[in-house]
Amino acid sequence: QVQLVESGGGLVQPGGSLRLSCAASRNILSFNVMRWYRQAPGKERELVATINSIGSTNYADSMKGRFAISRDSAKNMVYLQMNSLKPEDTAVYYCNCFYFGDYWGQGTQVTVSS
Repeated sequence: QVQLVESGGGLVQPGGSLRLSCAASRNILSFNVMRWYRQAPGKERELVATINSIGSTNYADSMKGRFAISRDSAKNMVYLQMNSLKPEDTAVYYCNCFYFGDYWGQGTQVTVSS
């Protein structure tokens, strides 16, 4: 069993920044990959960024250069730094990992609006 808890969402103006956090209940290096997804109203869940056990990262094309995924394995935390936010980034953001099963957090709402 793995519990994932996201935090850090909120309301931000276009062009602003937020840092999301994901706290895992066990050593994140146990997971091959950790991911951030998002789901906007009326849309399917989409992959935002991934970080693997050796620290390699990947991003969806629309997030490259604006978002950065990182981790602190000593704290079992994964982060998503989001810069230059746009209204279309408005969504619920979810942390995900696979460890003998697929685990999701409850999500954190990000709203980008003036």
